[in-house]
Amino acid sequence: MNAADTAWILVATALVLMMSLPGLALFYGGLVRARNVLSVFMQCFALAALMSVLWLAVGYSVAFGSDGAVWGGLSRAFLAGVDGATVRGTLPEILFFAFQMTFAIITPALFLGAFAERVNFAFVLLFSALWMVLIYAPVAHWIWGGGFLADGGIFGAVGTKDFAGGIVVHETAGLAALLLAAAVGPRKNRTTPPHNPGMVAMGAGFLWVGWFGFNGGSQLAADGGAAMAIAVTHISAAAASLSWAAWERIKFGRASLVGIVTGTIAGLASITPASGYVGPASALLIGAVAGVLCQEAVALIRNRTRLDDTLDVFAVHGVGGIFGTVMVAVLGAGAWVAQIGALVIVGVFTLAGSWVLIRLCALAVPLRVDAEAEFNGLDIATHGERAYDMNS
Repeated sequence: MNAADTAWILVATALVLMMSLPGLALFYGGLVRARNVLSVFMQCFALAALMSVLWLAVGYSVAFGSDGAVWGGLSRAFLAGVDGATVRGTLPEILFFAFQMTFAIITPALFLGAFAERVNFAFVLLFSALWMVLIYAPVAHWIWGGGFLADGGIFGAVGTKDFAGGIVVHETAGLAALLLAAAVGPRKNRTTPPHNPGMVAMGAGFLWVGWFGFNGGSQLAADGGAAMAIAVTHISAAAASLSWAAWERIKFGRASLVGIVTGTIAGLASITPASGYVGPASALLIGAVAGVLCQEAVALIRNRTRLDDTLDVFAVHGVGGIFGTVMVAVLGAGAWVAQIGALVIVGVFTLAGSWVLIRLCALAVPLRVDAEAEFNGLDIATHGERAYDMNS
């Protein structure tokens, strides 16, 4: 057990939780209509609580309980055999559990943006619970827990390189978002602008800072590797912010606040899988391309398909995570067959598994609220509260 490593991962754990609460809650909350902002906050807080309990019960064990090829088993269910003295690497295992728990919280929270403003709250809870245990935790095991996509697995000694979640987090959440958007159907009015761009910017700021724990903490040590991961994370975010804004200016004659901060998130998602393997110059390239690539992905899905991915989850997180994973191979930090192979395997598993779960959950609870509730807004219809008193 190393004191410096422990101290850093304690901080990183708090930073990653801050990405969900308040970061993602504010980012998504500002993007929706005023009548739905509290529903987004409620979903983010509820998932943080629910995923934490499920991670304790079974999720952690499935992901990291053993080094089996497909899943980690149930030997660590409810943290059996773990106490303050149990060590994993140079860390107390209870801290490793907590750090990984924050990833299990934010991953399903990402796809909340795909069906915002029209989804039934009970469906959110049921689907997210099953998805985290049956989709996210197994994929985390395959790549991070010693499973068949890791070093020594089906791709040989050098397995899939996914430093902090381009595949495990962003590809899985992005693909699930596409299916959820297709299943729930489009909103009645898809053109309403964000109700509070300032809230979006504040959320993006929390996400940017929290991402230092997300990527830097994934080194699981207080060393030069963690410092480099933080540095390249920042450079990619900065480059993508600028390239997104510049591309907006070229296309539309102006750069928007919501646009530049969405570019920030695109750069952060894109550097995530590569952050432990590349240097600042490569991060600059990844971010600069991501700002344009993800913006074009947003335009393609919005304008060329009938999908209503409300907050552009797939275009930003899915495309960004997949792009960053490919760039690991392009930049010579990973093997092509391992990077592409893992993207395909995880993609097929996520799409098939998520579709089955959507169908099963829709049999148990309604997927979408009724037309009246959607018109009045989920804040009052589902939770009996309003974010703003229009009479004061």
